[in-house]
Amino acid sequence: MTASEPVDERFCNVGDVELCYQTFGDPADPAMLMIMGLGTQMIGWHEDLCAQLAGRGFFVIRYDNRDVGHSTRFDDTPPPGVRELLRRRPRNPAYDLGDMAADAAGLLDCLEIEAAHVVGASMGGMIAQLLAARHPHRVLSLTSIMSSTGSRWAGQPALRAYPYFLRSPGADRDAVVERAVSLFRLVGSQGFPFDEQGMRERAGLSYDRGFNPAGTGRQLAAVLATGLRTGDLKRIKAPTLVIHGTVDRLVAPSGGRATARHIPGARLEMIEGMGHDLPRGAWPRIVDLLVEHAHGAHPAPAASASAAARC
Repeated sequence: MTASEPVDERFCNVGDVELCYQTFGDPADPAMLMIMGLGTQMIGWHEDLCAQLAGRGFFVIRYDNRDVGHSTRFDDTPPPGVRELLRRRPRNPAYDLGDMAADAAGLLDCLEIEAAHVVGASMGGMIAQLLAARHPHRVLSLTSIMSSTGSRWAGQPALRAYPYFLRSPGADRDAVVERAVSLFRLVGSQGFPFDEQGMRERAGLSYDRGFNPAGTGRQLAAVLATGLRTGDLKRIKAPTLVIHGTVDRLVAPSGGRATARHIPGARLEMIEGMGHDLPRGAWPRIVDLLVEHAHGAHPAPAASASAAARC
């Protein structure tokens, strides 16, 4: 196995939650923790993208958030109904984004990693933001991609996107794959080629690993239950990069601008033509931005002290 190839799936217990994860690269390199978005398994961080980051000198970790893929499901709690979603008031959320941020910190504990460069996409960006705000000693740098602040006035979806979240996703594999292709034709990048075959393969693999629309509903309830996070964002001390696409129809570009505005010292990078996805054509720019940002970040004091103690 080369340094950039992933290890087999592994599992880590964080309290009552079992997280499934994979790693790429040399554990001796600085860690980069990748956190995916709503209802999206860790394979949303394509292994080729992870390998590129590992090849640039990082120990890359991707994992299934709770309630997706091979991580713990919360089937004892029903997902919110349509009325709860429309009112943005879930009655009985199984957890919130703070719990999911604690999962990320617990995964670092399992891997005996003091601190990591943390990268989150969409809801994963929200989780990464709270990890940086509430567990600051675990975050060397923060990158929030196509995410927002929880405000009702920034980052809201285009009206055309709402029906995809209010109708049934279907149950059989073909229907789920077709829905994914249709959704990302709407919210995906307009300035980069649409890889339909790659999208079909990813959607099919996700279905095979664990189709769980109720988990997606519970994650959405967690987003709504957490609400506005600007107070947390203002407490973030980690060097922060915000990346957003100029044609994102699921989390409008205003969400990225608001995120950067509320995090002290944050740098905003808009990628022309990128939507609510990570198109292969944008990888060179994204990888360069992540590597440059991580290299420019100062290690957290706690991490430096820990490293010194080990020497």
